[in-house]
Parts: sequence; C-alpha cells; structure tokens
Amino acid sequence: MPQSANPDFNMLYQYAEVKTIVSKNKERNYMFSDIMKNVKAKSPLINVITNFVTVNDCANILLAAGASPCMAYDIREVEDIVSISQGLVINLGAIEDDRAMLLSTKKANEMKIPVIFDPVAAGASRLRNDLCTEFLQNVKFSVIRGNISEIKSLALGSSTTKGVDAADADEITENNISEVVKMAKSLSEKTGSVIAISGKTDVVADHQRAYIIKNGHPMMALITGSGCMLTTLICAYCAANPDRIFESTAAAVCTMGVCGEYAYQKTIDTDTGTSSFRNYLIDYVSKLDSEMIEERMKLEVY
Repeated sequence: MPQSANPDFNMLYQYAEVKTIVSKNKERNYMFSDIMKNVKAKSPLINVITNFVTVNDCANILLAAGASPCMAYDIREVEDIVSISQGLVINLGAIEDDRAMLLSTKKANEMKIPVIFDPVAAGASRLRNDLCTEFLQNVKFSVIRGNISEIKSLALGSSTTKGVDAADADEITENNISEVVKMAKSLSEKTGSVIAISGKTDVVADHQRAYIIKNGHPMMALITGSGCMLTTLICAYCAANPDRIFESTAAAVCTMGVCGEYAYQKTIDTDTGTSSFRNYLIDYVSKLDSEMIEERMKLEVY
C-alpha cells in the first residue's frame, strides 16, 4: 500500500480501500458507456451560470468530458446564448445573477433543452429560500442536484444546513436511507425533475425508481467545487442524451465518484495534496472509459 507523509491521507486511503467494490452489472455499465460516448461525439454546448469560485473548474470538467462550455451570465445576452445551447446549468451560488437565471431558464424551457438546478445553500437564508420557491414555481428542471441538506430544504421546507455544506445531522445512513429515497421520489413527483443527492452516499431518483451509489472519496469534500462540477457534468450527460435523463444523471454521478477514487489513488502515489487531487479529478474524467467504470462502480437499485 502506498503511504503518504501526511497521516490524515493514510487514514483516508484506508477508508477508500474499504469502499472499493467491483460492479457486476456489465449491462448497466455498457449503457453508461454509450452515454459518455455521446457526450464526446456530440460535444454539446452547455451554458453555466455559476459562482465565481468554481467557474473555471466547471468549464474544465465540461471540456474533460467532451462537452463545450459557455459561462455567459449577462442579462443582455443570456437568452441568445441559451438559444444556441444544448443544456443550461443554474447554480444558486451566483445568487446575484438571479435575473439572468430566470431569463435563461425561461428560454431553455422554450427550447426544450435540459436545465439543471444546483440550489447551493438552500435553507441558509430567506433570500435563497425565496429564490428557490420562485424557480420551482416557474421553471421546469430536468434535474435538481444538491447535498442532502439542500434537497431536504426544498422537499420539506426546513433543514439543518451548514452554509454550502451538508449538516452532519442530515447525513445519509443505512438507518435513514429509505426515508431519504422516499423524500427524493416525492420531490421528483412534485417537480417533475430527477433528484440527485450527493454525499458519502449518493441517491438518484425519479418518482418511480432510485439508484444508491457508493463511489467517491472523502477528499472530494476538501476541495471547492466538487458539487458544482458534478452538476455541470450531469448537464453535459443529459444534453447529449436528452431522452435518458435519469440514466444520464446516474452515469454522471458514478463518473464523478469513480474519478474521485482514481484521483485519490494518484494523489497518494505522487505524495501530493488537495490542489493536485482537483487536477487529477479532472484528468480522470477525461480518461474514463467503460472498463474503468466496471472496475469500481458501486450502484444498487433501490
């Protein structure tokens, strides 16, 4: 086992070994492979309205996946840009761009292209809660992706959110997983959106079905933007496969988790840290193929 000079990294490595499980459902993996290939073949243009902290990472994750990024947010052009795009991401971290988000989502719905919503820090302030309500009342989202606290805030109107991070009290466990799936399915039925909850355990659900995904690594929580990058990746996959939104969302979540595991292994092998991990994460998104997915993907139908 490779060792790092940093004892915390060694502890995380041991955690990763326990979590690594080989997927045995090759049929599902091949389905995901087709989804990924379509992104590279079609190179969909994705307009992303996100916060300034993660805009560069979101653009790079799109390029790594084979999509084409556009980060237009000026209200004088967003409708024009969306009209030539194949997908749209709106991220509540860019809360000051709420008017641009409303204009762009209206145009995207008119164009019938996938719209992915990342309700960053939903439940943390009255302003964010009011904007979430406005968006959900006026926009048809293909996918809503958030951490458990953010999704809980949308579904139940309350949560114990910790800013942009999920609260420890909301963590998904074996004891509450059935309740979380029920909540996600209910929110999906209410909104017509696929619900993606990311964390140590990921849940992807619509109103009828759910996948539990247990890939990833704790180091993903030590860099800014891993959730924002996932939301953007989901949009790329959905834009290239607009008739397979549920499967595309699950494929993107698996991709991000598996690449996180590979990136952590590379970080250990090179005795580097979190900044390098972020770069390796993007590297592996660009390198991922069906065999790499098969080696590590852990997905359960719930």
